[in-house]
Amino acid sequence: MNEKSMKTSQNNSVVGAKWKYLTKKTTTTLLTISFLFFLSLIVVSFLSLAGWFDLAKYSGNFLMKSQMLEYPLDCAAWNRSRKCPRDYPTPYKPLNSKTSTCPEYFRWIHEDLKPWKETGITRKMLEKAKWNAYFRLTILDGRIYVEKYNSMLKRFIQTRHLFTMYGIVQLLRWYPEKLPNLEIMFKTDDWPAIRSKDYRWPDSGPPPLFSYCSDLQSLDIVFPDWSFWGWAEINTKPWRSVIKDIKEGNKRSKWKDRVPFAYWKGNPHVSPIRKDLMKCNVTDKQSFLSFFWTDKYDFDTLLYNQDWIGQSKNGYNESNLEDQCTHRYKIYVEGSTWSVSEKYILACDSPTLYVRPRYHDFFSRGMIPQQHYWPIRDNDKCRSLKFAVQWGNNHTDKAQAIGKVGSQFIHEDLKMEYVYDYMFHLLNDYAKLLKFEPRIPANAVEICSESLACTSEGISRTLMEEALEKSPSYINPCTLPPPYDPEELKTFDELKIKATQQVEAWEDDYWSRQKNKH
Repeated sequence: MNEKSMKTSQNNSVVGAKWKYLTKKTTTTLLTISFLFFLSLIVVSFLSLAGWFDLAKYSGNFLMKSQMLEYPLDCAAWNRSRKCPRDYPTPYKPLNSKTSTCPEYFRWIHEDLKPWKETGITRKMLEKAKWNAYFRLTILDGRIYVEKYNSMLKRFIQTRHLFTMYGIVQLLRWYPEKLPNLEIMFKTDDWPAIRSKDYRWPDSGPPPLFSYCSDLQSLDIVFPDWSFWGWAEINTKPWRSVIKDIKEGNKRSKWKDRVPFAYWKGNPHVSPIRKDLMKCNVTDKQSFLSFFWTDKYDFDTLLYNQDWIGQSKNGYNESNLEDQCTHRYKIYVEGSTWSVSEKYILACDSPTLYVRPRYHDFFSRGMIPQQHYWPIRDNDKCRSLKFAVQWGNNHTDKAQAIGKVGSQFIHEDLKMEYVYDYMFHLLNDYAKLLKFEPRIPANAVEICSESLACTSEGISRTLMEEALEKSPSYINPCTLPPPYDPEELKTFDELKIKATQQVEAWEDDYWSRQKNKH
């Protein structure tokens, strides 16, 4: 064998040896990866079965997109027959029968329904609520019927009633065939109507009335407001879309890089408390005080009048909610009663300076001062806001943490799935109290997505199409937590009171020291 042949033979041997080594190594690697993958599947399955890991939460969107049918609006069918379609989705068996526990604020459902716990709800009680109601909504065998009570003395406010009805229709699409038969009376203006002092006696029979807000002196049953499905008059998109937009807006600036002042933008003319807030305004160049402006009157606030008429003419270019997360602090102040703006303000990753409220919506009772927001006095707003900003700018880590917890509460505990779950549990527990058989009123009409969306125009039609639930939920509703016992509720209330009093003590000390300096 010549030298060239020997070298070739040696090279072939080396290549062969390397190939065997690589093949063996690759096989070993693949076997290791396969084993680890198989092991991870076993672990995930075990955790899922044990209820420690929600497999549906992470796999559901991907799997269900290929399995679930979609039911878009069928306006052609509606226009032909003027009848609601009968091919609505049927229930899907959930991927995971295990359910998570609902957020803590769901426990207030029990408190709101407590006035009727012993007596139940009679037909007579329900009919008494008609005086304040704007519509009666009946669910019977999975269909929805509405009787309206619009009159010269009781005019619908904008499209609130339509989007509220639309929201309940979407609930039945989200959880088809899971809602019981029921009748409710619904009030769509701002103010609570059922005063608790009028129904002090055990058998006084307060009328059950659903409203957007209530207070400590009222018995109105609190329900999610219309804006979760859109607010046509100010071009606000449905909550699913808005919360995504705000989340993206939060990424544009780090909290410590934001403008180190307190920001508010809204209509100051709807209530005295907002007009009073504007006295704290650095941006008010027409203020009498601005003529003699000194640092003494700089309350570290930037307050702006939202001109909705002007914005509508300008295409709402300066009212995008995701563009308003640019300041370190956001101010929440009530309007006529509670304000729809609350959830948008809290979602910004900035501490919410929460002017002491009188009213509550369905989720706000679950928030705690110094954890989810910073409390502001309602009788000394300017100095209270000034101290809040000064404290936050000198305790940036703590302030940023408050903003983060409040924002997480909105993004996680108030996501649209939980809004539907709240509605689901509230209506189910309400239906259990009824002492009569629900019936369709003589003047009621059936409503569905098509009857509301296909007959709407412009922005209303666009928002309803965007808010449409095209497929049912692939998981069961969360599990409703038990009611508070009296001692537990007392402890919870005391926690909030003490947290607020602590802030006020710090504030008093701050202004006392400022006074001594001068």
